[in-house]
Amino acid sequence: MLQIDTPRSPSSLPFPDLYARVERHVPRFEWPILAEDIGAILQLKRERNAVILAHNYQTPDIFHTVADIVGDSLALAREAVRTDAAVIVLAGVHFMAETAKLLNPEKTVLIPDLRAGCSLAESITAADVRLLRDTHPGVPIVTYVNTSAAVKAESDICCTSGNAKKIVEALGAPKVIMLPDEYLARNIATQTRVEIIAWKGHCEVHERFTAADVKSLRETHPGVTVLAHPECPPEVVAECDFTGSTAAMADYVGRQRPARVVLLTECSMSDNVALQYPDLDFVRPCNLCPHMKRISLGNIRQSLETMTHEVTVAPEVAEKARRAVERMLAIG
Repeated sequence: MLQIDTPRSPSSLPFPDLYARVERHVPRFEWPILAEDIGAILQLKRERNAVILAHNYQTPDIFHTVADIVGDSLALAREAVRTDAAVIVLAGVHFMAETAKLLNPEKTVLIPDLRAGCSLAESITAADVRLLRDTHPGVPIVTYVNTSAAVKAESDICCTSGNAKKIVEALGAPKVIMLPDEYLARNIATQTRVEIIAWKGHCEVHERFTAADVKSLRETHPGVTVLAHPECPPEVVAECDFTGSTAAMADYVGRQRPARVVLLTECSMSDNVALQYPDLDFVRPCNLCPHMKRISLGNIRQSLETMTHEVTVAPEVAEKARRAVERMLAIG
């Protein structure tokens, strides 16, 4: 029989301080394997003058050990502007890496797996946006950051789930087109007098939650506080206690500290917040994002070793797309 010897105390493990951050999620026997990649990544970051930006949907072994900057799409966009590193590794999906490149044209931006896409980004093209502008002349176009640079370039301004209402109302227009997430647009429409024309794009993670799921959660977990991302269908949002971006949900948990809570969003979001609040009970009926899960410690290490895959944006697209993102950041 093969017997695997594992260290008996956290202090005898490699990088014990980092393991302490994830020990409630990563089994002790698994840590030495992960630590090999973590150690290499930490060294490569120093050698390359690199930083890792990690979205809230990244797994805890990435989010809590090698990431330098973590957050939702808005936070990553803001921080991408502020970094003085020469290399940015985006632990997230492709549109996030493009956004980082738009805001840092002189820096090298890498994404560990080119297949890390997004159902929302794939739901609309630049040609679609041009057709909408022709159909609704004079109506401002607000585009969710979960889109390609080419789509952003055809837009007037970008938004995130965290600032969408603020952006829509800041334009001072009676009507706006909001792309591409239909549910985000419909949820924002209930909070403002601005008329919103929506597109039919959906997030493959959030569109699967139903109002029946929320009712079932309340029956099986009495007293549970239910938080939902605004990319969820409006009927789901109507059944919840709070709706907000991933950053807003994390802030709510830290501020309100509900004894039992469920986050209707991507699985790793709950894992990462739960590690911060071990005294709270997290119920986890989550949905996985297959694109986010393409990013791993192994391919982050390979990305830094080989300087792949570099993300570029054509100059004629970048200039217009950058303007839409910077307009968003100027409003907040």
